Amino acid sequence: MSDAELRLGPLHHVHTELGATFAAFGGWQMPVSYAGVVAEHTAVRETVGVFDVSHLGKASVAGPGAAAFVNACLTNDLDRVGPGRAQYTLCATESGGVTDDLIAYYVSEDEVFLVPNAANTAAVVAALAAQAPAGVTVTDQHRDFGVLAVQGPRSAEILAALGLPSDMDYMAFADATFDGAPVRVCRTGYTGEHGYELLPTWDGAEAVFRALVAAVEAAGGEVAGLGARDTLRTEAGYPLHGHELSTEISPLEARCGWAIGWRKPAFWGRDALLAQKEAGPARTMWGLRALDRGVLRQGQAVLRDGAAVGETTSGTFSPTLKVGIALALVDSSAGLAAGDEVTVDVRGRALRCEVVAPPFVPLHTR
Repeated sequence: MSDAELRLGPLHHVHTELGATFAAFGGWQMPVSYAGVVAEHTAVRETVGVFDVSHLGKASVAGPGAAAFVNACLTNDLDRVGPGRAQYTLCATESGGVTDDLIAYYVSEDEVFLVPNAANTAAVVAALAAQAPAGVTVTDQHRDFGVLAVQGPRSAEILAALGLPSDMDYMAFADATFDGAPVRVCRTGYTGEHGYELLPTWDGAEAVFRALVAAVEAAGGEVAGLGARDTLRTEAGYPLHGHELSTEISPLEARCGWAIGWRKPAFWGRDALLAQKEAGPARTMWGLRALDRGVLRQGQAVLRDGAAVGETTSGTFSPTLKVGIALALVDSSAGLAAGDEVTVDVRGRALRCEVVAPPFVPLHTR
């Protein structure tokens, strides 16, 4: 896809003004960094950062019994949370793969708001619309809302400075206003730090973002791009669709079995996932921490005693640990355990790595 074909978010001109570098992501032109990935990453870990992730999808499922319908489709159990809470869940295939991982906002028994990944929104909407009962409508609202993330130890004070709700439990959300315009605030994020995601209207996103930027910079934080978002989520051991999850990689292989409501009578892919749970997944996601200097990237062979046993799915330099790290899918038959040593084929050079059960760093989400 050429630059001319990439979609632009509601804040593209603001990012240009702030000096961002850009790259294609999920069909959108998105900011990668401003002050530099390491500085932005460190700000989120130590103080606070603000991200524009408005490329993420948005969709509503509304009508009588909408929540029950969604619960019969997606893997996690909405009955565990109830209205006013959000939930990480998966849209699985009948063969046990993953069309997408997403956040479901349980608004009421008759309304669920979904935030899928940018590239997979249309597929999630189409799958739900094809199964929706009479009276339940599934609406793609990709360009109706922005998504802003405020992440880091000082994130609560940033929201308080804007008069937005911040004192809420993890994965709870509240509807508020900023400068007279609606904004939904949820205690969640994708960095492993205490944080929030805000859903203003598409046209109202600029006012909220500019206010957040001013407050974050006053607190010694940084505006952050998708480069830091990726290093942060990798350190936290969070999967990214297309890397650790896909239609060919199951939730169990990606250590996401906790996001499946195993006792529910129905959800897409239930039979295949139950069978895999009983038999044990053929592959398991592990973390790898480099013991030698070298760059870990996606698609590199993982070897044990010279034999290939898996492949890296994500790889980066960890600004927190100051070493290379990766996530990898490894054959369960290899019998790996935390603390074992493997090698990764980095352009023909064997890079020694320690096997780690993710996350690589302590999480402070709650």
